[in-house]
Amino acid sequence: MRNLEEFFTEPACGINKSKGDKEKKVGCSKPKPGSASGGCAFDGAQITLLPIADAVHIVHGPIACAGNSWDNRGTRSSSPITYYRMGFTTDLSEIDVIHGGENKLYMAIKEAVEKYNPPAVFVYQTCVPAMIGDDIQAICNKASKDFNIPVVPVDSPGFVGSKNLGNKLAGDALFRYVIGTKEPEYTTPYDVNLLGEYNIAGELWQVLPLLQEAGFRILACITGDSRYNDIATAHRAKVNMVVCSKALLNLARRMEEKYGIPYFEGSFYGIKDTSDALRNMALLIGDKDLIERVEKLIEVKEAETKEKLKPYIEKLKGKKVLINTGGVKSWSMVAQVQELGMEVVGTSAKKSTEGDKGRMLELLGDEKKLIDDPNPKELIKIMRSENVDLLLAGGRSKFVAFKEGIPFLDVNQERIRGYAGYEGMLLLAEDIVRTLENPVWNLRRRKAPWQE
Repeated sequence: MRNLEEFFTEPACGINKSKGDKEKKVGCSKPKPGSASGGCAFDGAQITLLPIADAVHIVHGPIACAGNSWDNRGTRSSSPITYYRMGFTTDLSEIDVIHGGENKLYMAIKEAVEKYNPPAVFVYQTCVPAMIGDDIQAICNKASKDFNIPVVPVDSPGFVGSKNLGNKLAGDALFRYVIGTKEPEYTTPYDVNLLGEYNIAGELWQVLPLLQEAGFRILACITGDSRYNDIATAHRAKVNMVVCSKALLNLARRMEEKYGIPYFEGSFYGIKDTSDALRNMALLIGDKDLIERVEKLIEVKEAETKEKLKPYIEKLKGKKVLINTGGVKSWSMVAQVQELGMEVVGTSAKKSTEGDKGRMLELLGDEKKLIDDPNPKELIKIMRSENVDLLLAGGRSKFVAFKEGIPFLDVNQERIRGYAGYEGMLLLAEDIVRTLENPVWNLRRRKAPWQE
């Protein structure tokens, strides 16, 4: 297991930059008991890497760890090979705890290579083999030489911390073992990487035509709709855009240090953030013609989108919305619904970094609207006191909304439609209006005959 200290003192983090020398050494908050309840480090590493569809992903641990199915996440892939939807595990038992699971892991890699011939194999360390001392790095090195294929160890036992830490451990594995190991067939001056974009509900496909129209080429998306060989060539990009800053900021910083690739943090949620992302990408590349072309495209797309949004904004203006989601969406979705004329009465800050909280505060202007513990009781309290019209959240919160008779729209990873880019903005407005006007809510609020 690597020294975890470096993951808590990330120098690229905006909060760490503002600290004094003594505070920088302390770094970010360390994991506390219960911090993995929203997803452990293994879970975080797995959700970051599993979208690499043509690789085999072996979970080295008891069968229960493999039960954390990727299908719950809603990522999509255009790959005809979809090993990421298959569950590979060493299925460790009590006997393996006594005698060790290294031989079982080696045989599992051998079987996967012989049956499926993937371009690479990822091996995830979980709690049990980490505690009994299985050396997955040594096994991966041996298997890689014996079978002449990249076998990537992902040292991510769940007990080391939260899902966010697991994201960083996955980024570390990509940087150490994958990126820079192959050369692309060709390069262009407009090659960019997207870091932390997982193509949930096809959101990458919503922004891809826009990026291509502007003149950019996506060299690698890490890791939505990706292939192993694409990511191996990512070191030749001219710019990195960090879409989910909380997840892979460490990877962007290390790629800048080693390969000289500049990066910026951005979002494709909302009109302004989408335009800013395109603009920043062009400015970092620094091509004058590209910058002019992007500005013209932004002007056209913004005008088209705002015109199409007018009938929706008329219906949504002044409606009160409560947001309970995590990660980068905690602030980017606030900006998105504000552009629709809605009033945000509160948003979850439980899984947000200090940087995310700063962005939310800038948008909301009131610290009381940041909800550190969005438990059902707290959500109901806010819904009633603020007369909330809509709850935007993940599936786990829908029962709270249903019981209160409040319209609910799922905006987390289980969602059916993507909300990225200008096109996604229109889809979000359409879905919110459809949700609010659904007659089921009036039926839900009506008293039963025996109650009247």
